[in-house]
Amino acid sequence: MSSSEVTRQGLRGMRPGREAGPGRPARRRGRRGEQAMVPAAEFTSYYGKPVINSPVWGSRAIAGYLFLGGLAGGSALLGAGAQATGRPALATAAKTGAFAAGCVSVAALIHDLGRPARFVNMLRVFKVTSPMSMGSWLLGGFVPATAVAAASAWTGKVPRLGTAATAVSALLGPAVATYTAVLVSNTAVPAWHDGHRELPFVFAGSAAMAAGGLGLLAAPAGQNAPARNLALLGAGAEAVAFERMTKRMGMVGEPYSADRAGTYHRASQALLALGVAGTLLGRRHRVIAALSGMALLGSSAATRWAVVHAGLASAADPKYAVVPQRQRRDGDGAAAEAG
Repeated sequence: MSSSEVTRQGLRGMRPGREAGPGRPARRRGRRGEQAMVPAAEFTSYYGKPVINSPVWGSRAIAGYLFLGGLAGGSALLGAGAQATGRPALATAAKTGAFAAGCVSVAALIHDLGRPARFVNMLRVFKVTSPMSMGSWLLGGFVPATAVAAASAWTGKVPRLGTAATAVSALLGPAVATYTAVLVSNTAVPAWHDGHRELPFVFAGSAAMAAGGLGLLAAPAGQNAPARNLALLGAGAEAVAFERMTKRMGMVGEPYSADRAGTYHRASQALLALGVAGTLLGRRHRVIAALSGMALLGSSAATRWAVVHAGLASAADPKYAVVPQRQRRDGDGAAAEAG
């Protein structure tokens, strides 16, 4: 081959980008006739390793923390409603449950932080943009308020102070029940982060269901109407929000229905169905109401365990972090070209 046969456009007589060598047919003109020269790439990562760090929280500690925070917040709200409607037995049970669950929730948080001094240090800074900072301050005000409310309900002393503490705990209760959803969705874990729109509603419904279940379990049948209504409202809200979340998330929602997370979610659905059926059918039966309350409590706990294990699974599998990013990139590029 002489140098005179080579031009800036390639070999003389060859069409650049159309012919790769002698004897090969030219590709058809037009987009419809073009054939891909390179096969579609399949997703891979370096040695199949995760591309984000997995959460360092233990599954039991964090799931218990999420569940107890919801139970505490929902029970504080139920206790205030029971007191306002003249149901002392239900009010006492709910206030006691709020205090006990709040204390164990703080203990779980301190366990996660490593030592108590770190929890105290969290209270040295008030940072609205930090879910952990806000959660620490919420618990720091919520638990003492529930302690005063529960003590007043049990002893009958300082009723005015007890009423004020009940009101404070009821105001803080919804935030205590849902801030943990903001906390986990503020991470890079795909199954948590991509569910940030609906996860607070899932947690709110789960908290209401748990608090209602506790009321059905602990209060007499003649006073459990608010607990029954709260449990049914929470069960419906959780089921709708969870279904909407997993559908909107697409492939990132797959971990919620697979492996251990899927097992916990199916258990949650089964217990929810049993609890709702018992709540509707056994309104005046103390034993049925108690069993329904236990089922609803179990359903709420299983939902939190499902969320935790789905997050851990999505962090361990690199495709849930990379593939959606590629899809968003391609979608943004197509939108830019269309615009």
